[in-house]
This record gives sequence, structure tokens and C-alpha cells, in this order.
Amino acid sequence: MYRNSFKRLIDFILVFCALLIIWPILLVIIIFLHFANKGAGVFFTQDRPGKDAKIFKAIKFKTMTDERDAEGKLLPDAQRLTKVGRIVRSLSIDELPQLINVLKGDMALVGPRPLLPKYLPLYSKEQYRRHEVRPGITGWAQVNGRNNISWTKKFELDVWYVDHCSFWLDVKIILLTVKKVFFREDISKEGEATTVPFDGTN
Repeated sequence: MYRNSFKRLIDFILVFCALLIIWPILLVIIIFLHFANKGAGVFFTQDRPGKDAKIFKAIKFKTMTDERDAEGKLLPDAQRLTKVGRIVRSLSIDELPQLINVLKGDMALVGPRPLLPKYLPLYSKEQYRRHEVRPGITGWAQVNGRNNISWTKKFELDVWYVDHCSFWLDVKIILLTVKKVFFREDISKEGEATTVPFDGTN
């Protein structure tokens, strides 16, 4: 009952109220990113698979410039990630624009994180089950290691969430997310500026 009806209603009400409160903060972030990103823009969208693997446009704050090398290729992520962007990412503020995705019904506050469409053919049948629910801004995998655990473990946690989704589990995940953000834990995998791509085995 909760997963199929009340969860969506609760998400909409919470996000609508949250946006009414935090819009001044979002405006300040937009101004800082505008200058830090050197004309590269403040927002970017990416195709992501949602519930039942239906593709939607996920919205995020842009934390990197579009700087390129002499051959016109984008510089590595670590070189393009700005100081402001690093702070925004470490506090998970880059995910805040996805509140719009929650209002639209593309996403939920809690659920498996939406990944790249190119990963879809790489999932096992069990891993693919992560698409039985709406993807979330935060999720069970994010509060149990986030970028410091293997992809295999992340998918196991995602499917566990699908099978155990409940109101109180969502509350627990949100509270643990606040703790993770406050202590800035598991932002990136050790030795990497961003997470390591999934190749079907890792």
C-alpha cells in the first residue's frame, strides 16, 4: 500500500514544502556556481532510467567546468571539478535540483540511485529489479557505503530496498543521509574524484 500510493503523495507534499523554504539557498548556490563554472552553466541534465527503466531527464547542479585540452577533449573530471563544485558535491547539494524530478514523478526522495542508461544491458536479472520502484535522491546503498563499496554490493542493497520498502525504512534512510552529509562520508571512492564506472563485473 505504502509503496504504490502513499509514498508518492508524501514525497510530493514534503518536496513542495521544502522548495518553498530553501529557494533562497538555491539562489545563492546558483550565483556561486555561475561564476565558478566559467560560463559552463549551472544546471545539466542526463538521461537516466526510472521506474520500469523508463528514461527521464535527471536534473543536477553542474560542479565542473567544460575546459578542454589542446585537442579539444574534455579534461579529466578531477581537473574540471571546481572548488565550489567540490564543496557542493561533498555536501550532496548537487542533487537538490532533483527535487523537481520528485515533483514531476520521475523520482522519489528514497530509492535506488538512477544510473546511466548504458548500464542497463549489463545488469543481471536480479540487479535489474532495482527498477521496480522509482529511483531516489538518496537510498539504502547511499547510507551503507555509497561510493566506497563495490557496484555488486550497491545492487544487492538496492534490491534489498525494493523488497523491504516501507515508511519507517524511508524515514531511517533520510535520517542516515542527513548524518552522512553532515560528516561528509563516502563522497567518492578512495583515489577517485568521482565514482568508478560500472563495467558489468565490479
